[in-house]
Amino acid sequence: MRMPSFAVCLTLICCITTAWGQSQKIPQDSYPSALSLQQAVQIALSENPALAAARSQVEIAEQRVVQGRSGFLPRLNVSEGLQRTNNPTQVFSNKLNQENFTASDFAINRLNEPNAINDFATNLTATWPLYDGGRSWHGWQQAKIGKDASAYALEKNRQQAIARTTAAYAGVLLTSENLTVVGGALKTAGANLSVASNRYSSGMAVKSELLQAQARQSDLEQQKIMAESQIEVARSILNAAMGVPDQLRFELTDRLESSGSIEGTLESWLSISQDRRLELKELSAREAMAKEEVEKARAAYLPSLDLVGNYQIHTEDFDGSGDSYTVGAVVSLNIFSGLETSSKVSEAQAALRQTQALRRQMQSQVALEVRQTYAQAISAFQRIGVTRQTVMQAEESLRIVTNRYATGLLTIVDLLTAETTLQQARTTYAQALHDYLVGKTNLRLAAGALDQEI
Repeated sequence: MRMPSFAVCLTLICCITTAWGQSQKIPQDSYPSALSLQQAVQIALSENPALAAARSQVEIAEQRVVQGRSGFLPRLNVSEGLQRTNNPTQVFSNKLNQENFTASDFAINRLNEPNAINDFATNLTATWPLYDGGRSWHGWQQAKIGKDASAYALEKNRQQAIARTTAAYAGVLLTSENLTVVGGALKTAGANLSVASNRYSSGMAVKSELLQAQARQSDLEQQKIMAESQIEVARSILNAAMGVPDQLRFELTDRLESSGSIEGTLESWLSISQDRRLELKELSAREAMAKEEVEKARAAYLPSLDLVGNYQIHTEDFDGSGDSYTVGAVVSLNIFSGLETSSKVSEAQAALRQTQALRRQMQSQVALEVRQTYAQAISAFQRIGVTRQTVMQAEESLRIVTNRYATGLLTIVDLLTAETTLQQARTTYAQALHDYLVGKTNLRLAAGALDQEI
């Protein structure tokens, strides 16, 4: 059964990432032993710690919206206090509050030297801010925009996780392909070593030819050892990108394969990036938040209006009690705050200018990244055709040189040169396939459309 192409798997990622918000952690014993690119991305979206942190940031932003809306609602507090005193004024006041004042309490001696009494006071206080110059409103708007900004940041982290996982998966495929190339070269070198040994034994070649063939085989054995270690490192990089334990090892089912060229022109990708790049959306949201901060700081110049109410219950021994209420409204206006208000306004305006400058800088950076990734992807695609042809030519060249060496028409140097050329051609071809697939991913990431059809 033919394996699906790497490019097809990358396209199918969008099918498994649309429901990323509902993704749940995958138990370790449920990880597949054979891993496709789709499965690797799905695991990354579930297990990657950076994504988990970004999701928590969205939850924080949602709660800040609730906190911002609370500024429009009344405040209600209740308190219970105990006071024991023989202060004449306090005793007089407490008896009145307890509705326990009698005519005998007007006696001069009792007024001047009263007995100590207890006062248990229950206070229920309500405050309703009707108008605060717009501070609560602008704070609420900031929180809602901040929620959007957090969502953009989460989406950005999600796309970056996809790109990192794709690149890491391709890295494992590349190192595996390099090991295969070295293995093929080692097999060829072994066959040629056998020919060289026979030629030397029959007196048709000098010992130096045999030694060169042996050195070639020894060099390839070292390359094999290095390629095997590179595979292990690449597998650890893949595990880190997915967010799974390092000791896990997967059998990758996709392969490096050639695919169609990039759709769309550079101008179309630049246009897409300006609409979809998440950093630009996030900075636009931050700019809107900065504008709200300016208005919130200016609101301190305006008056505020609060409705206030208080209900009290006083008793000495809970055998009887007195209650009372107070309602009213409070208007306050900041006349002078030691230049604090004007300083906060200036600070908010400076922060707004800073955010606007960062957004302009990001627009230039995004355009540069799109141009770079587009050029790299196009270059890699063109290299695929060239290196494929080079591999075919190197294979034919090695076949001819091998036959002529066996008949004594060419030297061992010619044979080893042909071997090395073929190995390098196959390695370069695999690198071109890898670079193109990673390049396409990076281009979509730079345009902010990694999981969307173009």
